[in-house]
Amino acid sequence: MKKKFYNIVAVMLTVFLLAACGAGGETYTVATDANFQPFEYKNPETGKMEGFDIELIKAIAEEAGFNVEFETMQFDGLLAGIKSARYPMAVAGISITEERKKTINFSDKYYNSGLIVMVPTESDIQSVDDLAGKKVGTRQGSTSQEYLQNNTDAEIEAFPAIVDAYMALKSGRLDAVLYDLPNVKYFIQQEGEGKLKTVGKLLEGQPYGIAFPKDSDLVDDVNEALQTIKDNGTYDEIYKKWFGEAPE
Repeated sequence: MKKKFYNIVAVMLTVFLLAACGAGGETYTVATDANFQPFEYKNPETGKMEGFDIELIKAIAEEAGFNVEFETMQFDGLLAGIKSARYPMAVAGISITEERKKTINFSDKYYNSGLIVMVPTESDIQSVDDLAGKKVGTRQGSTSQEYLQNNTDAEIEAFPAIVDAYMALKSGRLDAVLYDLPNVKYFIQQEGEGKLKTVGKLLEGQPYGIAFPKDSDLVDDVNEALQTIKDNGTYDEIYKKWFGEAPE
């Protein structure tokens, strides 16, 4: 009788543990950047990842029924990790381009962006057309680096972390920086100290998407969850928190 009782308890415990393990769904590692404010960055006080992209992917994961953990790295390494299927997904303000779509898959777009030139407030540079022969910073592996290479005669200096390019510009070691508008605006507001400004028109308007290895089974689930949180207002709440206004 006692043996039968223990067997019943063992079965019940096994069922409980299986249910508990399955309740949260599978956990996927999300490759991301550690310093691309306000989209993703590591809070120096808590050591935790924060930002628009971070909250967005968490909301998508909750809606889709899986969990996420984050691994930070340089942007060019992030793209290589997705191409080789080392990581199941990546979120880091990744522009959707036809060239990138040849080697990786993207979710539906979740943010519209573009490139902008940033210069010192006293600079005589007025647009991208004035960058010939100038020292211009950008981030390694980014669409802004590709744009500079294909459309200007600038002396390009590509940095692993874009904030290093910003600081080089602020200290006078660069003449300009070309990078994504929202990140440039955020840096000017938070760290510019009135020394930096944007010039010229928005270039290469490209949307951001969540990246996956080719033929990933996660794309459809993520797209469905993304659409759901857009429909139920969750996306708008996250957007307002990080950008101070409702999305267009």
